[in-house]
Amino acid sequence: MILKARIVLASALTALLAASPVVPDVESPTPREHRRGTEQTFLTFPEWFLVFSPAEYAAFVAHDGPSAFPFYGHVAQFWRSYRAVYDATKAAYPPNQEYHVMIAVIGTSTTVEYGVRLAYETIIGRITELTTTYPSTEEDRLAARVSQEYVDFIRVRPWYEFDFAGALGRVWRTSFWGGDLLRKWERKYALTTEYGLKAVYGWVILKASHASYGEALPVTMVVIGDYNEGLAADLPDMKVVARLPNRAVLASLPRYEAFTRCALLVARRGARFEEIAGNRSVILVTALVPSGPPPTLSDARVLFTQPILTEPQRQRVAYVVPVASLDEALRHLEGARASTVEHVFDY
Repeated sequence: MILKARIVLASALTALLAASPVVPDVESPTPREHRRGTEQTFLTFPEWFLVFSPAEYAAFVAHDGPSAFPFYGHVAQFWRSYRAVYDATKAAYPPNQEYHVMIAVIGTSTTVEYGVRLAYETIIGRITELTTTYPSTEEDRLAARVSQEYVDFIRVRPWYEFDFAGALGRVWRTSFWGGDLLRKWERKYALTTEYGLKAVYGWVILKASHASYGEALPVTMVVIGDYNEGLAADLPDMKVVARLPNRAVLASLPRYEAFTRCALLVARRGARFEEIAGNRSVILVTALVPSGPPPTLSDARVLFTQPILTEPQRQRVAYVVPVASLDEALRHLEGARASTVEHVFDY
């Protein structure tokens, strides 16, 4: 998971706990080093929420001031979603203490960060917003661009590799004079503090990450049934590792954000997943759909729903889908009115 190294500072604690979860020894063509525990499709949701939340923030501050962003609501959504995935895994799968510790650490750090930002933006930021028409200053417009650049980056790379130092330099290349001086100088201070602290903290985490964790495997091994050669043309990142009986193949697909795109292409081509990362049971999928009763998927169940706090007409729905039905579920969601497949959680 792309955010995992964010909690390197907790490595001393996790070392005292159980090591990686045991993956059942099932008869599978997937090499053992590429198999991952089923519980991880659930437990990666809180990490990815820390991608979804900044994405919502970036979209919001493109047209509204940060003081109105629901920081507290996002903290509550993080912990409620963790409770939902914890309840879904605690009795059904082997314990994964390392992952739970990681979630607790990133959740606590996000709670503190959002709490500080809420307090500052509610008191200081709101006062200076009242002196201007948002986003009239160079600094506000720059902050909105950097927020979107950050989201685009963390979908594929660890957050600590983002160039916060470069963003800080861009803040100080904006003009010092002009209209809305109070807001300009206040934003310079706020952004300097934020980007400066994150640049230092990110550098520390980067060094600690390289010392504490090996590189995560960059691919997810899958068994695809009803394979057709046209699929290879659509998926240049896919590598067929072995041909299996009954028109199936063992193949590698890129992980994380790219896996969702690949899974959608597999479904559109009429192929199907027989196994993902050694799993033939269930996989978590989230979709953004209109508010109200969510689309019903055969063989799938709704684990939880979350309103999109800045877009009341939309909600996030987390589905637990059998791996064998994933292609059908993705086609159904893509065909549903105003629905978007947000993420397929590839363990």
